Amino acid sequence: MSVAQAPSLDNPALARLIGGHICLHACMAGTRLAAPLLALREGYSTAAVGALLALFAITQVFLALPAGRYVDRHGYLKPVRYCLMASVIGVVFAALWPVFGVMCATALLTGGAVGVGAISLQRHVGRCARDAVERKRFFSWLSIGPALSNFIGPLVAGVLIDTGGFRLAFAVLALLPGLAWLLVRTTRELAPVVIDNSAGTQRAWDLLLEPQMRRLLLVNWLMSSCWDVHTFVVPVLGHERGLSASAIGMILGGFALAATSIRVALPWLASNLPERLVITVAMLATACFFALYPSMQTAWGMGLCSACLGVSLGSVQPMLMSTLHQITPEARHGEALGLRLMLINASSVTMPMLFGAAGAVAGVSVVFWAVGAAVGLGARQAWGLQPVDFHNR
Repeated sequence: MSVAQAPSLDNPALARLIGGHICLHACMAGTRLAAPLLALREGYSTAAVGALLALFAITQVFLALPAGRYVDRHGYLKPVRYCLMASVIGVVFAALWPVFGVMCATALLTGGAVGVGAISLQRHVGRCARDAVERKRFFSWLSIGPALSNFIGPLVAGVLIDTGGFRLAFAVLALLPGLAWLLVRTTRELAPVVIDNSAGTQRAWDLLLEPQMRRLLLVNWLMSSCWDVHTFVVPVLGHERGLSASAIGMILGGFALAATSIRVALPWLASNLPERLVITVAMLATACFFALYPSMQTAWGMGLCSACLGVSLGSVQPMLMSTLHQITPEARHGEALGLRLMLINASSVTMPMLFGAAGAVAGVSVVFWAVGAAVGLGARQAWGLQPVDFHNR
């Protein structure tokens, strides 16, 4: 394994990294479809299935911070190797013993592996970028990977379940991490970052002392909540409007397609637009669309709002990732990424329950308006995001 003396990343190397992460993520996404279907077939309640699905995210809440510190010390390949091994073990166990308890363990292993793999990849690619423009371009391409894997994984799992059963589906999904290793094993590690220990022991929460980090995490949390509320509330709102299940599915599908499409265009837009401008405009646009959404009475109107939301929300993550690398010390990029991932997954576990309670009391329209107002007010925080020069402090 060679060590690069200067950050650099050509297009084939970036494509292999993205392909490797797609394989890892698709393994989890396919398992996330197959496991609850198997549980329902075995007669488990919807509450048990909901708990099973929560396990895919909850591992990342607890692993994110220690994983970020580990990645800061060991680089890219070593953590990814462990992630791929964990995914293979989890899915192979599911193929051999397709019972509910094993499904829970599989969810923990595959979900945690994807989280740690994402931190490793984001840190490596962020360090490889030679300037802010290239960093935005890299993260724009990276953001397409999860969208593709969320399509590939469930499609493969669903077809295999219908044709050969659950064991075959899990067995084929277990091959994907091996394919990921074939793609990423030649990745050149970067020179390790020299860590300054003069300030004593540093804790992850010390990152929150930086005003810019607090701004970024607040903005990230607001926009992540928008994803959650849209996914959770749209089926409820569609049901109230008397829409069919297929119409509701098309509305959500339009959102995902729009979010993916804008990320394809972002590499070209990144060279001309600063991160804080894109994020601020996206937040203001999101607030407007959330205000309009409850007034849409037809599937076409809701679909249009959904697609517009996909564009505004889909444009934010690459810009936030680029900004994060500019406001944290290089030696703590992995830790900062872990802190961000932990907060997002903790929100994804708790916010749907809060949205459900609020919707039951005040109605789903109020949930849309409240979240939209919060995002609109938070746009001021996004405009205040600025790079931090750590060399002159």
